[in-house]
Amino acid sequence: MRLWHEKLLSLLPRQQLLGQHRECCALRGNSWGKPHSVVNYVFRYSRERLWAYHVLVMNEMLRRGYNPDSCWLDPGYRGKLAPRFEPDYEEIQRLKEEKNELSLVYPEHNEKYFTDCIANLLGKGIIIFSNTDE
Repeated sequence: MRLWHEKLLSLLPRQQLLGQHRECCALRGNSWGKPHSVVNYVFRYSRERLWAYHVLVMNEMLRRGYNPDSCWLDPGYRGKLAPRFEPDYEEIQRLKEEKNELSLVYPEHNEKYFTDCIANLLGKGIIIFSNTDE
């Protein structure tokens, strides 16, 4: 599974949004560091960066009326079966400071990646209308 481009989170159908939450939970948990060609880039960055992306996903879930387990809001939480890790709160602060409407959590989530995500969704029969200039 992939991490969808941040600009698409608010446009994803229910199934893809909830699947994204499950993928983030798995990556934060015992799947951290396990190779998978589509998400390997995630492991070049901190766990805190994955947490920041996951927060975007959970915020969209909350906006739609879903209730993700609040345990996942803790950046050190890795699930019931994975040991907790001690987050770097200075890194979290840096991520919050650099995050604005124009920045993305992952640099790989560029315009080409956006186009690739749209094509992937189209391949599933999902048509998304979006203004990428927003």
